[in-house]
Amino acid sequence: MDYYRQHRQDFLEGLKSFLRIPSVSTMVEHRKDVLEAAGFVERELREAGLNQVGQIRGAGHPLVYGEWLEAPGKPTLLFYGHYDVQPPEPLDEWLSPPFAPEIRDGNIYARGACDDKGQTYILLKALEGFMRTAGRLPVNVRVLIEGEEEVGGEHIASYVAAHPERLRADAALICDTEMFAPELPTICIGLRGIVYGELEVRGARTDLHSGVYGGAAPNPIQAVSEILCALKDRDGRILIPGFYDRVRPPAAEERAAWGRLPFDEREYLAKEIGSSELTGEPGIPVLERVWARPTLEVHGIRGGFTGEGAKTVIPARAVAKLSLRLVADQRPEEAVQQLEAGIAAATPRGVTAEFRLIHGAAPSLVDPSSPYIQTAARAMTEIFGHETVYIRSGGSIPIVGLFRERLGIPSVMMGFGLPDDNLHAPNEKFHLANFYRGIEAVARYLELLAE
Repeated sequence: MDYYRQHRQDFLEGLKSFLRIPSVSTMVEHRKDVLEAAGFVERELREAGLNQVGQIRGAGHPLVYGEWLEAPGKPTLLFYGHYDVQPPEPLDEWLSPPFAPEIRDGNIYARGACDDKGQTYILLKALEGFMRTAGRLPVNVRVLIEGEEEVGGEHIASYVAAHPERLRADAALICDTEMFAPELPTICIGLRGIVYGELEVRGARTDLHSGVYGGAAPNPIQAVSEILCALKDRDGRILIPGFYDRVRPPAAEERAAWGRLPFDEREYLAKEIGSSELTGEPGIPVLERVWARPTLEVHGIRGGFTGEGAKTVIPARAVAKLSLRLVADQRPEEAVQQLEAGIAAATPRGVTAEFRLIHGAAPSLVDPSSPYIQTAARAMTEIFGHETVYIRSGGSIPIVGLFRERLGIPSVMMGFGLPDDNLHAPNEKFHLANFYRGIEAVARYLELLAE
């Protein structure tokens, strides 16, 4: 581990360079920046000494691939990460510019610091250490880094489906999750799936004067509100018929393990949520609500006039962005059909409503008894000095289900973020101690697998 400790400053400077690239995949104006980030990853793999390094171009942002397959008889791991990031807005809430990384109180602040540039860089530096010191890796490794994770990952989905032979491996290694608490090494074994799209409601041919036509003309914003309230009640229970039929509840052993985690509901409310109280399905513990229960959330509503001052208009059109989070054993295609049926049943008179799917991904649940999971837990315990715990995550990483479906392999999710890292929010950060120890933990994992 000497190499990793001696080169921490070099790793930090490299991470800063990575974070300075505003690779926002959802915004057309950042197309060149996304390509620059792909080039950065490609150079890192070449300089680390991997083979067959290059960009894979397609309909979307490039994939970056590299491999080292010179350890006969040893396992093969598929390293996955992503170099694209979320938009940084609202900019006025950042204490330092989102693409000018700044270190404060042992954390590095920047968009992508934790999700997922910092954690992807952990993988790259772990490989570099072996190649620079021993000239080889303990196991075989393939690397596939994408630039569309934050916008649905269509390019990587089509590539994995079309080229499973090039990605043949025994397990995937992903660093894109978090530790349950500081100093508590954590492996995530379950992720919620997602259905994300737009609900569009149309009424009159054009916007109308509310004084002249109010009381006779349908209002699409009102209709959107009525539809959404018909889909979910005030307690957070989804009202779509049949939606819960496939939900697999956690096993008693898993619930018991969650009960032993150092979780304080009041601290969670104060430090992570910041509202007056928690909401959701009554009688179901918080961790189960966010890890093992499906949800329906509204992310934005647009329509009519929202500028300064007054404009008394009945809009002709309104759009709501919404998502469903799915849990084992729900299916995205079926969930979309159920959602569309629920919308149709709730649509009021005088308007039409349509749901347009933007992207979807299946939920995933990995068997914690897998030797690849158990070995990763051992590596993290050795580096962090505490027993590794197993959790689920409420978030979605679409590639995990795809690797299981198309490649038949489990995904080992060694996460090094923290619950307060502000993912997708202003002032995103990554704890530098976790960044450095994460590199060592991945390196140790490769050593233990080779044994």
